[in-house]
Amino acid sequence: MQLTRYADYALRVLLYLGKKDGDVCPIRDISTAYGISHNHLTKVVHELGRAGFISSVRGRFGGVLLSRDAAQINLGDVFRAMEKQDGLAECGTCPIAGGCGLQNVLDEALAAFMGVLNRYSLRDMLDQSPHIEQMLDMLSANN
Repeated sequence: MQLTRYADYALRVLLYLGKKDGDVCPIRDISTAYGISHNHLTKVVHELGRAGFISSVRGRFGGVLLSRDAAQINLGDVFRAMEKQDGLAECGTCPIAGGCGLQNVLDEALAAFMGVLNRYSLRDMLDQSPHIEQMLDMLSANN
């Protein structure tokens, strides 16, 4: 299983904002820190806002921030909001769909994957990465 770039970027945005302790962060700062296209990251941020994970502030000193405490942001919920897929395989056009048994195995694998993500919050990730803020500051300075 591999995260799509979209979900990966969403998790990176949340980690960045989580380390900023409620500060409003311009999207440009996040895109610069990670070396991600500003336009692409804007789409990710928009979806995170629609899902209720972040809030935006308009104006000259605007940007984005977490809309709730990091302990209340479940990684499984983030993944489901960003991936928008029901399963690991598209069986609709397969001539042996429903007869091969593969869908049951893939469903079980996805359930196990989601079970692990569901056990963790953004706070857990932030607590496991105490040096991320310094790393992000170094990335921003180099870009």
